[in-house]
Amino acid sequence: MKTRITAVCLLLMSLFTGAYAQRISIVTPDDMKPGEVIDTTLFKVQYKASMVLDTTATDKEPIAETLMLEVGKKLSLYYSYTMHVKDSVLREDMLKGASQDEFRKHAEQYKDGTVTQRIYKNYPTGKVTTLDRIGTSKFRCEEKNELPQWELLPDTATVLSYLCHKAVCHFKGRTYEAWYTLEIPRSDGPWKLGGLPGLILKVSDSRKHFVFECSGLEQCKNQAVIHFNGNNYETITRKALNKLYERFAKDPVGFITSTQPNVRIQVRDGAGNAITKPVPLPYNPIELSE
Repeated sequence: MKTRITAVCLLLMSLFTGAYAQRISIVTPDDMKPGEVIDTTLFKVQYKASMVLDTTATDKEPIAETLMLEVGKKLSLYYSYTMHVKDSVLREDMLKGASQDEFRKHAEQYKDGTVTQRIYKNYPTGKVTTLDRIGTSKFRCEEKNELPQWELLPDTATVLSYLCHKAVCHFKGRTYEAWYTLEIPRSDGPWKLGGLPGLILKVSDSRKHFVFECSGLEQCKNQAVIHFNGNNYETITRKALNKLYERFAKDPVGFITSTQPNVRIQVRDGAGNAITKPVPLPYNPIELSE
């Protein structure tokens, strides 16, 4: 039985309704601003991701999501294509002055992604900056750009017609097996993974909780750009952010109502009955250690 949530933000005039197994997020006008241009996109990589977020429900299929990596001249940006589509639609609604009803309709119609983070690698130079929305709260986490210590192996495979080589590492609490191609000599990949002599086209952790496989590559010829809109986000350390993720997963409704008094949350089960006790979210973060 699915649990459904309606979150009404009285001041921000936005609404979200969705399956409770997904992250709750409430969009504000500031979220719709594209931000400043920080780089020119050279090419885009599309990854088909498979993620196991609930390790206790072994009978459930992994969550599938399309993730994007925009590779620029100086940096790269990793994000959920699902979140990108929703934000783009709502941004267009705001620009054209759509009614509250139309904005609300689109907020319900377009899904939130499972991956809500936007990760900028080498921005600022030598750093990794993560932007994320948790409920109505927005956070910016800036860290040193740590690269995995890879072991290069002689095995080869083909991904999207590219000859790939195998590498393994232990990084942020998980062991990974990656396939990278020297035919695209850019040291990058999904999430925070990189540091190989070519682009990572396929990678998974040893438990198959997180699997990423390249499903498309696009050269950018129309001067596409990478934006950054996190200057007004609250700065936070990685340790503190991880604690907030845990707190949110234990009681997402309580988290939102405690941080934003202008939001009213209504939680009902599949039969329409009100649920008053905390209903936790599955929690299996990709990053298990600092």
